[in-house]
Amino acid sequence: MFDGEIRVLQMGLCNNGGVRVKKVINFQQAVAMIKPGNRVMIGGFLAVGSPHGIISALVEQGIGDLTIIANDTGFPDKGIGRLIVNRQVSRVIASHIGTNPPTGQQMNSGELAVELVPQGTLAEQIRAAGAGLGGILTPTGLGTVAQQGKEVISVGGKEYILAEPIFADVALIKAYQADRSGNLVFRRSARNFNPLMAMAAKLVLAEVEQIVEIGDIDPDHVITPGIFVDYLVWEGR
Repeated sequence: MFDGEIRVLQMGLCNNGGVRVKKVINFQQAVAMIKPGNRVMIGGFLAVGSPHGIISALVEQGIGDLTIIANDTGFPDKGIGRLIVNRQVSRVIASHIGTNPPTGQQMNSGELAVELVPQGTLAEQIRAAGAGLGGILTPTGLGTVAQQGKEVISVGGKEYILAEPIFADVALIKAYQADRSGNLVFRRSARNFNPLMAMAAKLVLAEVEQIVEIGDIDPDHVITPGIFVDYLVWEGR
């Protein structure tokens, strides 16, 4: 009986008692939901675990003036770097840009605004947004450029930077497997920022490699529950 109760919670119920099934869309339909000027979180770590299908469709459509929130800007020919090279990004909030030289070039020329954030702080700011927190206190960056423009709070005689939560209009994430109610499973290091970002955006588009039937995923293996996912993006549709 207990296992059955877990299964019901895993599936989720609609008001009419039916199973809540997520709509499956293709890459073009996903990109149509992204507008110029949007703040877009993109999962991945040096392009591992990034939603490459959605990124390719974004490059094809040429949607611009985007603010990208990510761990890094990938490589010139892979991941988020393709959007940078195509000059579709006006601002980047990231912890690392060194593997994509065009990011630095556009920053130095004034074409691209770049806000560099310590990696752990960035992850926690995104997590704070998803958890409904007013921010996090961190000693990382005290006395450096990372402190500029930020409030410093003293707790127990120690100073901390108040890093405010980071939200997005859209989160583009990548998962290995989903069931039809949107529960997601990630594989190894491809997990990285994806689960955090799924909780911090108004609209969550999850590119997946496999879709299985409801109940086929062990509840213990679900990393991101379907309640955080708006659409499944699948090339096999």
